[in-house]
Amino acid sequence: MSSRVLRRRDKTPGSGLRAVIAAQERGGSPPPIPIPPEAATVKLDFDSFLLESFTAEDAWELGHLLYARLLPFSGQRPTLISIALANGQVLFQSAVGSGTTLDNEIWVQRKRNTVLRFGESTWFQHCKYAGDEDAFRLKFGMSHDQAEKYAIHGGGVPIRVKGVEGIVAVVVVSGLRQQEDHGVIVDVINNNWE
Repeated sequence: MSSRVLRRRDKTPGSGLRAVIAAQERGGSPPPIPIPPEAATVKLDFDSFLLESFTAEDAWELGHLLYARLLPFSGQRPTLISIALANGQVLFQSAVGSGTTLDNEIWVQRKRNTVLRFGESTWFQHCKYAGDEDAFRLKFGMSHDQAEKYAIHGGGVPIRVKGVEGIVAVVVVSGLRQQEDHGVIVDVINNNWE
């Protein structure tokens, strides 16, 4: 986890929604989503974010900024964005493009469960176990039924707040390739928080 405390760059209410409108007007091919690394670098820069604060308004803005970033991909792969507090309260959730299914919602819950139980991103867990779900399951003595509640696929990121112990919120994206699910969250936060 980066020890650098981040704050939202544009604190103007509705900046995320304006980004959605700009993305709708812009059209064209989407800029590529950066792919997170496979090794120890993940823990340092791609595992979680330490923010100055994280309010319902921050979740609203982050959700809309993710929506704007994913909108150009909506015709190719529909995605689901979900931002929830650690207690399970969903602050923002939206499908981007038509075609998401209940399966996306199940993946969101599995990724959120992984982040909350292990305190690390799903991408970090994926790298740690080289994507081997059986090795992950056996490490923690889980039955197949228990292991089905967790996902070690990219796209689940913990949000921490300076001065608060533990995870405050979890940001999840489901629908793209797992590297992109994770990379888009990292990209949007890095570009909109400083």
